[in-house]
Amino acid sequence: MGRFVKGQSGNPKGRPRMRRPHVSAFDIIFDKRLTATQNGVERELTVDEALQLQTYQAALKGSRMAVRAVLKMIEKRELALAKLAPPAARKPITVEREYDTDNADEALQLLGLASHIADDVSGRERRLKLEPWVTQLAVDRQRGLTLSTSDATLLRNCTHSPERLKLREDP
Repeated sequence: MGRFVKGQSGNPKGRPRMRRPHVSAFDIIFDKRLTATQNGVERELTVDEALQLQTYQAALKGSRMAVRAVLKMIEKRELALAKLAPPAARKPITVEREYDTDNADEALQLLGLASHIADDVSGRERRLKLEPWVTQLAVDRQRGLTLSTSDATLLRNCTHSPERLKLREDP
């Protein structure tokens, strides 16, 4: 018979496992410090700072990947700063409305839907009158509409060149 029993381990508990710290290789590298010379001045930098500095320099030289990396760094930084900053006090929104008929008149003139006409006697501008095509279009949209004499007169008074209108009136 041999030293060990068949089917039974000689070390039932096995070799104890080694405990490894929860530190990655990158953490170990990033914790190291480097000495760099910038503008003739020596300065200590972490590996992370040195890599960021090289990325900034590459971005300034035109590397597209470096530019993307720098933009991501800026975005991360701004998000972190936004989380730290206290929320800004919101000002109440006030809505002010002003009704001015001149504004509507200007809009109609700007769009070419109406224009001022000069008074025959004084030569000064009088009221705003609609262009004939606008009035005709509005009437034509009301298919089969027959206007009373007073309505037809009102439309003609509000339109330039009323003789160009084709209106159906009550007899």
